[in-house]
Amino acid sequence: MVVTMRDDAIIETPRLHLVVLAASALEALRSHDHVTAAQLQGFRFTDEFLATVNDVFLSRQIEGQQRNPTSRGWYARGIVRRDDGALIGHCGFHGTPDDVGRAEIGYTVFEPYRRMGYASEAAQGLVSWARSQGSSTVFASVSPENHASRALVGRLGFQLSPTQSTRGADEDLVFELRQ
Repeated sequence: MVVTMRDDAIIETPRLHLVVLAASALEALRSHDHVTAAQLQGFRFTDEFLATVNDVFLSRQIEGQQRNPTSRGWYARGIVRRDDGALIGHCGFHGTPDDVGRAEIGYTVFEPYRRMGYASEAAQGLVSWARSQGSSTVFASVSPENHASRALVGRLGFQLSPTQSTRGADEDLVFELRQ
């Protein structure tokens, strides 16, 4: 798969644009001003998108971009189909490697667009971008119950890592992909 980067804001894969979600658009979303958010971002935030984010997620993304304005590529991105401009999910990193301690990806593809290879393509785009930024190892934390995501990281060559992660009372499985 060929992955190109126009700049830090957009990663292009064969079928997708992975577009950094601008802090200004995220601030508008946090204020429930969806019209302004769409104008600032350049695409409409769907009900599916809004159902998968909360104030904690939005605040974390905004604060990270404000703290590291030259590192915005390390934050959340919209997954936008190139052929029709549809927002089909979101993906990105949990923050800069300096803040998080590693390059760690995450992804969500909305229900109508699952099982079409979009999550795999987005994850591969993120891995390529992280490597272009100097990260030789990329991580992914996956809930033990998320069989689809576990299969996806396995297909991409990720291996179970001795490092573990916690989210609340649940422990995620951490996978790593070395260069």
